[in-house]
Amino acid sequence: MQQASSRLYFLDAIRAWAILMMLQGHFIDGLLDPLFRDSASLPYHIWLYFRGITAPVFFTVSGFVFTYLLIKKPGNFKDNPRIKKGIRRGLQLLMIGYLLRLNIFGLFSGELYQSFYLVDVLHCIGLSILAIIGLYSTTWGKQPWVFPTLLLLTTLVLFLFEPIYKTWSFEFLPPLAANYFTKANGSVFTIIPWLGYATIGAFLSYIFSKSKNVKQLYPISIALGVIMGLLLIITSSDAFLGLHSMTGLELFKAIEQNNYLFIRLGDVLVIFSLFMAARQFLTHKIILDVGSSTLAIYVIHFIILYGSFTGLGLYRFFHNELSPTVAIIGALLFMLVCTYLALRYHKNEALIKAQLSKNTHEAIHHITYLGKQLKPLGADLAMKLRFVLQRLFKTVKR
Repeated sequence: MQQASSRLYFLDAIRAWAILMMLQGHFIDGLLDPLFRDSASLPYHIWLYFRGITAPVFFTVSGFVFTYLLIKKPGNFKDNPRIKKGIRRGLQLLMIGYLLRLNIFGLFSGELYQSFYLVDVLHCIGLSILAIIGLYSTTWGKQPWVFPTLLLLTTLVLFLFEPIYKTWSFEFLPPLAANYFTKANGSVFTIIPWLGYATIGAFLSYIFSKSKNVKQLYPISIALGVIMGLLLIITSSDAFLGLHSMTGLELFKAIEQNNYLFIRLGDVLVIFSLFMAARQFLTHKIILDVGSSTLAIYVIHFIILYGSFTGLGLYRFFHNELSPTVAIIGALLFMLVCTYLALRYHKNEALIKAQLSKNTHEAIHHITYLGKQLKPLGADLAMKLRFVLQRLFKTVKR
């Protein structure tokens, strides 16, 4: 049997499943003709429900994996390599999130389109990682229970008070910052409440890691996950309605009327339990490779579907135009192509980075030469550009 101290293969499998569900979900949601979006149709209703599970699973597993690695090797806080790696990863996800929304035609005309400022899943996961690091750093040296308690409280506060803060406009913030908190301007995700799934994932990771020597850890975890998950799915709405009757607080009634956060948390716990139960069958290399290539898959899917940089994606040409049959076949092909390209990139990543390094050095050389030619004219723009490229090259190498 797989030991708790070994690599947690079921996490790679969950990530692989979540990214594939995201691919088909984005494809069908963006390209299916609205005439076929019938909630009364059982197949469409099932698809719609499972599509809603994908993002909570992705955020939760991201928080779980990062925290599991963060606390895996106890030691001095400053010497923990996961701190620097986590900060770099969080900032990298933020940068990629913005880069994917760039349009080169807008840049040529000296304009950043409004879509560039919108917040998506990469921005929120990046900030979630930085937030977990922040909580970990502030609780370092304190009692062991403080860190997991803060993680759990963060989730509860964000989930319980969602009916209140979702009505806030955040007009007091600049649009760039406000987009992280409100969907009013078109953001797809916001850091609140989605940070809550990352922190509950981090909380579960902490409990799981500290219980790794418990006998029958997996059977106990699976049973608790299924029980707690089903309770949240089936009874949480009634529980909030009961709390409203007992206390008279309108907040509980508002939660019950749109109780998607706690129900989806229940879905996440059940999904985790199912993958843990099947962990012995989820060790195939392809599954592990797909699970470890989720960022590359996401980037490739964004470019092909939404047309990053050029605006020439499938979304532009087939938005809301496909029949169910064509959409399903297209989604399967889309998943296959994106996964194949990502795995090819993963396999040749070292070679690609080496070639990028070579091209970057050549570009710097030419810009240096150009800078020397322009220097007598009093222009130092090229030299500044050389400095920017050098910093970019160092970032890419890391």
